[in-house]
Amino acid sequence: MPPVTPDADADAVVVGSGPGGATAADVLTAAGWDVVVLEKGPNRLLELEAPYALKGDLSNDEIKLWFRWFLGPDPLLEPRTYRRTEADGDHLLVGEVNNLPSGVGGGAIHADAKMPRFREDDFRPLSRWGPMEGAALADWPVGYDELEAYYAEAEVLVGVEGEVGANPYASWRSSPFPMPPGPDMYGAVVSAAAAERLGYHPYRAPTAINTVAYDGRPACTNCGFCGGYGCPIGAKGDPLGPLRRALGTGRCHLRPRSTVTEIVLDGTGRRARGVRYLDEAGVLHEVTARHVVLAGGAFETPRLLLRNGLANSSGLVGRNLTFHFQTFVAGGFPFRLHPHRGRVVTHLHDDLLVPTEADLSAARAAGLPWIRGGVVEHGAGPGPVMEALAYPPGPVHNQLMRESVARDRLWVFTMQGEDMPQPTNRVDLDPVVRDVHGLPAGRVTYQPHGHETFASAHWAPALESVLREAGATWTDVSTSPPPDPARAGPLGVAPVSRHVMGTCRMGVDPATSVVDPLGRFHDVENMVCADSSVFVTSTGYNPTLTIVALALRACRHLVGDPLPPTGPAGGLSPGAGPGSSRR
Repeated sequence: MPPVTPDADADAVVVGSGPGGATAADVLTAAGWDVVVLEKGPNRLLELEAPYALKGDLSNDEIKLWFRWFLGPDPLLEPRTYRRTEADGDHLLVGEVNNLPSGVGGGAIHADAKMPRFREDDFRPLSRWGPMEGAALADWPVGYDELEAYYAEAEVLVGVEGEVGANPYASWRSSPFPMPPGPDMYGAVVSAAAAERLGYHPYRAPTAINTVAYDGRPACTNCGFCGGYGCPIGAKGDPLGPLRRALGTGRCHLRPRSTVTEIVLDGTGRRARGVRYLDEAGVLHEVTARHVVLAGGAFETPRLLLRNGLANSSGLVGRNLTFHFQTFVAGGFPFRLHPHRGRVVTHLHDDLLVPTEADLSAARAAGLPWIRGGVVEHGAGPGPVMEALAYPPGPVHNQLMRESVARDRLWVFTMQGEDMPQPTNRVDLDPVVRDVHGLPAGRVTYQPHGHETFASAHWAPALESVLREAGATWTDVSTSPPPDPARAGPLGVAPVSRHVMGTCRMGVDPATSVVDPLGRFHDVENMVCADSSVFVTSTGYNPTLTIVALALRACRHLVGDPLPPTGPAGGLSPGAGPGSSRR
């Protein structure tokens, strides 16, 4: 083992600088704590000296973002592995598996920043819907009423735009959105109108992208490069705003290219003394701290714990991994939709999260007690480089690029289908593959439940009908992962969803959970989890706002400053949901 260089003590060391880690740093430094944030990836986001300007590394460049691993991690240096079941052997593939950006700002850098809240029912799925055979379904130990104040604070913290009352399914809220909605994408205007004609209820998507100047950052220019790209002007607020505030206190010390290798316990084995990490030069350091906050995400957090053999008395670290079973319904139009301008997704609809009696009857006929779909994103197709790769070479290539049938005339619905938690779906350590540091690569074992595959097949034709109502002349459906791995298309056999959740689930009972309702590890008293590992279920909503809200709650309790609860009386937008009018 190389010699260890001791670093200065801190009140807390935070592992990861994404939505959860940035939020933790913001809350803890505001309370007067000295915080060290360790990020294994590079810093592409902001200068680390005042006034914390953007570095200028981010740009609208398809080549470096999609083909050169600019936001990382490079799968040659940090490979992950995948298999569907243990019967596949050690792994089916090695390389890029659900890689979220690795760098300052974490996974939020690449996102198009949709920020819906979960609904009340999402926190009590077992009570509301009942058990599902083969799924480890459970109610969350925290409910919407308890979390609403933190949702409201999270929306202010990162800057969320939206329209109160636009979504009839939304739960009540105690305050308006911090910003009004921005311009609608033209394609979304077309698809939303068609959805309304067929009885659905589209609404403007709550999004952490500035529609007006906010928090010292400019308004979005609607350049069209949100999903998959970092914002070159800083109009995305999560986690740029929280990191800037934390750094501005002078009490946050952010260290990029710092790979945590070990969580060091004290002599009791019940408390963390700090962490050890490798810097860019391979020098091993140790940071001692009163508290350790893990915020590496639902893949890297269990990987770190499993390497250290920690916090796993329940045997559940890494288990109950969930993504979203994504259903992509594409439509080709005889007219141009201009999908290259706008915030990538400006409209959603929630109708498929609230099944009708006809939906439930279809599920029962298929041997399922119930089904839920997911939020449906009204979105665009690929950029011009991706489009070009889809066309054959030769004279026809130029003609197809001019006509742009696979981009400017393409519109896509993406259903973020609720994914049943299954103990067999997990993150663990690959027994053979190692990363550039010689550490065991993380391995995904994942196979969708019958609930997801049926829900996708059930609702995809309805989404095709909406696109045809909007004017599409053809439609096509694909899913990730594919139900039949032998027929995997260009998306491959592994899930492409970047919504990774559930590998250190929260609960009251240490025998059935990894952390308590405040994110504190049952087995390590002064260690907190502030990422999507703690999710009990995936729901059918984008997870980031809930990651931030839970991190706020965990860290506010850590410093002894919890928010008082709000209540629905006098709240805005009560959302029991409309009666079904879908055709």
